[in-house]
Amino acid sequence: MGHRVIWIGLVGVAAAAAVGAAALVVTRDGSAADAGAAPHLVMSELDHRYEGDAGYFVGGGVATFDCDADGFPDLFLAGGEAPSALYRNTSPVGGELRFEPVPSAATGLTHVTGAYPLDVDSDGVADLMVLRHGGGGNVLLRGLGDCAFDESNAGFGLDGGNAWTVAFSATWEGDNVLPTLAFGHFLRPDTHECDGNELMRPAGGRYAARQPLDPGYCSLSMLFSDWDRSGRRDLRVANDRNYYLDGSEQLWRMDPGGPPRPYTEADGWRKLQVWGMGIASTDLDGDGYPEVYVTSQGDNKLQQLDTPGGDPSYHDIALDRGVTATQPFTGGDVLPSTAWHPQFADVNNDGRADLLVTKGNVEGQPDYAVKDPTNLFLQQADGTFTEGAEAAGMVRFERTRGASVADLNLDGLLDGVLVHRQANVTVWRNVGSGAADAPGPMGHWLQLRLSQPAPNVDAVGAWIEVRTGDRVQSIELTVGGGHASGQLGWTHVGLGPATGAEVRVHWPDGETGEWAAVEADRFLLVERGAPSPVEWQPS
Repeated sequence: MGHRVIWIGLVGVAAAAAVGAAALVVTRDGSAADAGAAPHLVMSELDHRYEGDAGYFVGGGVATFDCDADGFPDLFLAGGEAPSALYRNTSPVGGELRFEPVPSAATGLTHVTGAYPLDVDSDGVADLMVLRHGGGGNVLLRGLGDCAFDESNAGFGLDGGNAWTVAFSATWEGDNVLPTLAFGHFLRPDTHECDGNELMRPAGGRYAARQPLDPGYCSLSMLFSDWDRSGRRDLRVANDRNYYLDGSEQLWRMDPGGPPRPYTEADGWRKLQVWGMGIASTDLDGDGYPEVYVTSQGDNKLQQLDTPGGDPSYHDIALDRGVTATQPFTGGDVLPSTAWHPQFADVNNDGRADLLVTKGNVEGQPDYAVKDPTNLFLQQADGTFTEGAEAAGMVRFERTRGASVADLNLDGLLDGVLVHRQANVTVWRNVGSGAADAPGPMGHWLQLRLSQPAPNVDAVGAWIEVRTGDRVQSIELTVGGGHASGQLGWTHVGLGPATGAEVRVHWPDGETGEWAAVEADRFLLVERGAPSPVEWQPS
């Protein structure tokens, strides 16, 4: 893998608080930028577009993952009617973002709407679940190492179907050696009727017949999440109300070994009808339970449980928190916005999750904004969010779809990739408080990667807790959500001014590890059963 490791011993809370700042890549003076401040972003382009007619108005995703085991995130980009493409990350540590195409018949597929990385067979090499609009159906690309893949539907008994697939999520249930897969479909071919969704559960080392998730209401995002911290991962589905009358957003109860069942009003689930495009989930208020953001046209929803750990009864807090994002914040267009991919991520390392929301007209809808720039909401100390895209320098007016927020050059600052309809992919380098030729400090950070014995070697479904002082950040490891875009790799956590933290893991089967004190500004490998995390350094 081209790295060296350093063991970090377990020490007490007091020792962790006394740890000094240790700059790994970007020079830091031990101070943090103003809390809630916007980072400076520097844009470049990739010569790749998401193309196509009305069948590709939705979708347009990017999968971000490490396909060559060097620690740097690589990119797989949907192309719609044009071929999809794999790009290898050749960026220098802390430097300019660089990507080189990796031509391959396996990854150069047409009709691709999006993709999600996961290690299906737990061999330590990431695979790709590629979603398509017809074209022969969805394809599982098995990773072979060094950014090589082969089509493996037959090897896993996976029926790719021939539907218009845009949504996907995956989780491991019980002792299954393969993950459970959920596929969300949009319209039935050549109709304006919503297609049904599907669940695929394994039987041994292969997949059984597809299990319907009916009714379906034109799904555009899915996410398995342990929303009530019960240890069971239920399936949330975002649906486009433009094509249904009696449907709504959905939450399916997933009892391992039992049939999936949609929660109803009798369970406390409240009917919500929006133009559901994407799902993002994170714990914003520190109670250990995730809030859920759902993108739409017009106002977007930020849902919070009425009673943490209770019934699935949610109320909306988007207006109170300042993330309704109903209209463009600049550009002069006053019509309603169209939002697609949401993602929570701490882009300024101040210890609070921020929120990226991509925007763009479906095509030429006259009742919705044409000049509709992507939002970069920065969370403030009081839990509200303020718009930071202008200060960051990322105001543009492409019709944006999928996206990824990840540390692409391994400098501790989160960068961005935005996929646009019929325009080149844009890549945004985060240079903190500085400029391209002189990145500047912001807050401190950690990046962690979990591992455990097969199956589910990446510990999908685990919860990572990071404690600084009396504050705990809780991050759930999931596969799914967003809009046709998924990530696998380092989990980034901003620490603000803290130069050390404590970390522990709630593993997917419910076992909880011990707190381990670590220094800030480190990449850490957390192996289940190991006495302490291991530091990893890029090279």
